[in-house]
Amino acid sequence: MARGPRERPKRLAEKLLTVRNLLGMSQTEMLKRLGAGDRMAYHRISEFESGKGEPSLLILLAYAQVAGVCVDVLIDDDLDLPTKLPAKPKHTPR
Repeated sequence: MARGPRERPKRLAEKLLTVRNLLGMSQTEMLKRLGAGDRMAYHRISEFESGKGEPSLLILLAYAQVAGVCVDVLIDDDLDLPTKLPAKPKHTPR
């Protein structure tokens, strides 16, 4: 039995673009801040922001940490990003 496509958050691409823009970074700078500059080409950031690609869970976690938000803010379509980033996270990272 074949499965359909995996469900995706509808606003994820928009939120990732907003994070980068609010932080005032280029795609290359964002890639470096995510700690993925040696593992991934900078055009992948464009793919994430346009919805043509989806970041791995570890990259999504790095986005949340750079933005100072919890991952659920990025994933949950019903939650909005704060208007100012980086935000102060409600939890303390390890």
